[in-house]
Amino acid sequence: MTRSKNLAFTTPLKGNLALCDPCDDADLHRIRDLYKFIWVREGRVQLRIDHIPLELHAGELVPLTPHHRLEIPQIDAEVLILAFDSNFYCIFGHDGEVSCSGLLFNGTSELLRLELNEERAAALGRVIDDLRAEYEVADGLREEMLRMQLKRFIILCTRFARERFAVHADREKLFDIVRRYYVLVDEHFRTRKRVQDYAGLLNRSPKTLANLFAAYGQPSPLSIIRDRVNAEARRLLLYTSKSAKEIAYLLGYEDTAAFSRFFAKMNGESITAFRRREKRE
Repeated sequence: MTRSKNLAFTTPLKGNLALCDPCDDADLHRIRDLYKFIWVREGRVQLRIDHIPLELHAGELVPLTPHHRLEIPQIDAEVLILAFDSNFYCIFGHDGEVSCSGLLFNGTSELLRLELNEERAAALGRVIDDLRAEYEVADGLREEMLRMQLKRFIILCTRFARERFAVHADREKLFDIVRRYYVLVDEHFRTRKRVQDYAGLLNRSPKTLANLFAAYGQPSPLSIIRDRVNAEARRLLLYTSKSAKEIAYLLGYEDTAAFSRFFAKMNGESITAFRRREKRE
């Protein structure tokens, strides 16, 4: 299969944009603070995201936040990673432009897998071609043109995601409540662990939120909070040397025993057993 030349661009303000084949740029997936799109164009690939195995097939695309830790072994597939940081393009500051926060990107363990048919893949492929072409133009407008191509890519993925959830024009505002809920949970999960806390921030009742999430086939509002807390707990246990007591405090638990019970219920094993098993693997 054909390997394309990698693209790496850094702005004067230390913003980063990268497009690469992970086989040719093994260090990219280890860089922190990058949002990533993983697109399998041919073949299949085995990934590990936060130590959880995931197999992607040709035509599948997964967006990841900087919270997610990505591991990619040596692979025989055509896989593109489009990565950027907030200094290059801030998805929160430009939410009115791309509406992807909470939809494409959130810190839970439930990853969004987009299936690209031929038409969708061709549309994204044109953006990638334009992005590569613009990278070769060495003038003062290149940075903004690259940013525009990234924005096109994000908007297309947002549209594909909305099509998956059957979000029509007359229901965009309702679906945005779901999206904003994920954003708020990412922001407040350490201190707010009740659905009513978020319902108040959204000026909706907990029952309205539950019905809305069910209508779009989403997990319940409470399970989203618990998943986000658990995902962060697992990351801290996997990638730091912090004690259970320290992690409990960081996640808003005054009682370490309560945190330990929560973790065991969510994962089916104790914190000690989890850490021991993951170290062996």
